[in-house]
Amino acid sequence: MTAPFVAETPVSGALTILAALLESRTGQQIAANRVWRVETTLKPLMRQRGIAGLDQLVSNILDGRHPDLADMVVDALLNQESFFYRDAAVFDMIAAAVDALDALALGRRVRIWSAGCANGQEPLSLAMLFAEREEAGGPPAPEIVATDVSDAALARGRAGRYSQFEIQRGLPIRRMMRWFDQVGEDWVAKPDLVRRIQFKRHNLVGDPPPIGRFDVVLCRNVLLYLSQAHRVQVFERMAEVIRPGGLLVLGAGETVIGQTRAFTPSGRFKGFYEAIGRGVAGSIAA
Repeated sequence: MTAPFVAETPVSGALTILAALLESRTGQQIAANRVWRVETTLKPLMRQRGIAGLDQLVSNILDGRHPDLADMVVDALLNQESFFYRDAAVFDMIAAAVDALDALALGRRVRIWSAGCANGQEPLSLAMLFAEREEAGGPPAPEIVATDVSDAALARGRAGRYSQFEIQRGLPIRRMMRWFDQVGEDWVAKPDLVRRIQFKRHNLVGDPPPIGRFDVVLCRNVLLYLSQAHRVQVFERMAEVIRPGGLLVLGAGETVIGQTRAFTPSGRFKGFYEAIGRGVAGSIAA
């Protein structure tokens, strides 16, 4: 496994400890070009807790008298950058892939896993997309399981509450008005939309995969922050739960090539990867 923290310039012992804490809890590493962000990211937390600086923060974590502090630090350091319908073409392709499954012929409901769902914009985007298709006479909406290592992020997803900036970022006005209610200065997802998603805590590098098998798994812009060893581990675990021929959707800067033999680039859905199993890598259906 690669070292938990590698920087091009000398860093304090406190930064090294915080980086090691993040990786031990989540598998995520702090890249050299993100070192400067650590103290800036943690300033609100330190101000809230009356902590003078990173050295005191680490001391408070290590003395054992602040059991919640380590979790709060990890939550703050996680990159939860996301927005509604991020890379809209990806969602169109997922809809086409689900259409290709022919759920009625399969005799079961299609299942989608949004892994590393951050604050919930990705699974809510999926829920809106398929709910609208179902309302228009399409097939039953897929079951959507959304997971993240951060309890704070999952709480936001379950609440479905977003600021004006967040709600306008990628979400068309038509969908905003259809699926959200304005509450004060925020927008809150309607209960019917949130109920379409199962939010669960899950650590990609430390926990077994969610129960059951999935037809489509989204794990976008998460692997970028993991070591090579952890990426291989994640691919192996995902291969266990994706149906043979099912699809893995990664971020634009991520690939399975050279890292795993469990997936191959899809011939029908550009940029997606198909799970290989039972000798049917060319088919999307199990």
